[in-house]
Amino acid sequence: MASTMTSSSEKPQRKRRAKPGSMGEGDYYRIELRPSSDFTFFRNHDVGDKGHLIRVAGKRTSGSWDTVAWLVSKEDAHIEGETLVGDSEDAKQLIESLGTKPKHVKGDIFAAKDRPNIPEKKKPTEAQKKAWAENIKKAQAARWANKKK
Repeated sequence: MASTMTSSSEKPQRKRRAKPGSMGEGDYYRIELRPSSDFTFFRNHDVGDKGHLIRVAGKRTSGSWDTVAWLVSKEDAHIEGETLVGDSEDAKQLIESLGTKPKHVKGDIFAAKDRPNIPEKKKPTEAQKKAWAENIKKAQAARWANKKK
């Protein structure tokens, strides 16, 4: 009578769970900006129309929050070669705002840098100057409102 038991040196083979997005069968493309190992806690933020762009934010041990990744609906983007190309206006704007073009890693996962690095000699930018001026006007308006009371 043959035994169906395996020897003690053989371990049963277990099939491991695939990481999300690695198989290419999901509803979203994932654009990873930073390694998730830098963060301890995660939250999703639906940006714009519901279910099209999702920002994955992470909390560091220091308490600061930053964008870990973006999820872009497959309805709003497609793959051309090794890069991700936006079809909708929101997806195009997101991809343009990144520091580098999203490069294909595997499955539905892409890698990119967060935003372009602006040299210090080009600062303050026009956007920064405009924001400062607006903030000064708001502060002055609040000060005048408090004086009138």
